[in-house]
Amino acid sequence: MTHRRLPKRAFLVQLACAAACVPSLAFAQAPTFKVGLILPMTGPFASTGRQIDAAVKLYMADNGSDVAGRKIEVILRDDGGVPDQSKRIAQELVVNDKVDVLAGFGITPSALAVGPIATQGKTPAVIMAAATTGIVATSPYLVRTSYTLSQSAGTMAEWVKRQKIGRVMTMVSDYGPGIDAEKTFKEHVERDGGKVVGEIRVPMRNPDFAPYLQKIRDEKPDALFVFIPSGPAVSLMKQFTERGLDKAGVKLIGDGGVTDDDTLNDMGDAALGVVTSFHYSASHDSALNKKFVAAFGKANNGMRPNFMAVGGYDGMHAIYTALKATKGQGKGMDLVDAMKGLSFESPRGPIQISAQTRDIVQDVYIRKVERKNGQLWNTEIDTVKAVTP
Repeated sequence: MTHRRLPKRAFLVQLACAAACVPSLAFAQAPTFKVGLILPMTGPFASTGRQIDAAVKLYMADNGSDVAGRKIEVILRDDGGVPDQSKRIAQELVVNDKVDVLAGFGITPSALAVGPIATQGKTPAVIMAAATTGIVATSPYLVRTSYTLSQSAGTMAEWVKRQKIGRVMTMVSDYGPGIDAEKTFKEHVERDGGKVVGEIRVPMRNPDFAPYLQKIRDEKPDALFVFIPSGPAVSLMKQFTERGLDKAGVKLIGDGGVTDDDTLNDMGDAALGVVTSFHYSASHDSALNKKFVAAFGKANNGMRPNFMAVGGYDGMHAIYTALKATKGQGKGMDLVDAMKGLSFESPRGPIQISAQTRDIVQDVYIRKVERKNGQLWNTEIDTVKAVTP
């Protein structure tokens, strides 16, 4: 049997036709867009990790996992809330996994530890939780979708002035965010003619609030401003009433983390009437938030989303939007630039990522704990618009 060779021209025509029948190789092999999510899934800050992880999954369920021709892959790593772990994991994600974006960061020390890695690797890092005011300025690749303590503590101090509350004490956890909250609150109160008559810093590990609360009762301030992480805050709330500070006329006020939506119902009646300032409440009265809370609860066995969840949800929105804006081609600073100036309606209300600072600008609410339909809620009673960091 003989085989007839095709003339060269006919062979090239056939080859061209075959190529035309195959989808674009470049499109078919568009690389996966990888998000390295660093969260404390274990340890004392595990609630933060659980909330943000759930919010990231919900955002992807709501919006799909394909953006501008790129498949989104989230690589979750547990740092246990240990900064050295955060740094090591970030290095591995950038060098080995070649992630396009880092995200998460449950506590301030973790975010600060990762900043140099983001800078060296020219990798955007979206802060979804950490709240110390100056973090974003430490690297040109950091962008924040959570909040800053200057926003909450400063707004609380302004409310104290409007209520004509005179003598105030502060009690904060003795680490970066607590000290940041203490400093901001005191500066704002005293700038407006008020008086901070005492400052107390409580150890982070196994805090026993009893001796501090006794000292506060002896001092008899009109109000006590607190910044305590949500876990220990349950114990603080109960001891506050057991020591009779409420009956002694001391008003409990603070950063909204002290009445965290995730643990609020564990506090019982001791939390009723507590006033806080914060950027998010699960009871925020908007159609978008009602949809968010319902979907979050349905996907997570009835769990109520808190401020960490909304920071994670909005962080994914910023990443998706930047990728779309760069037509799927953005990397490094191009993605950061696409996030600058971004504004949109969040479950918390209107927010913007500042084009100048890459930090979050948002409404801050004064909330009061009330019981509604058998549950405790942070009910918004006042709003301060577009608060800058």
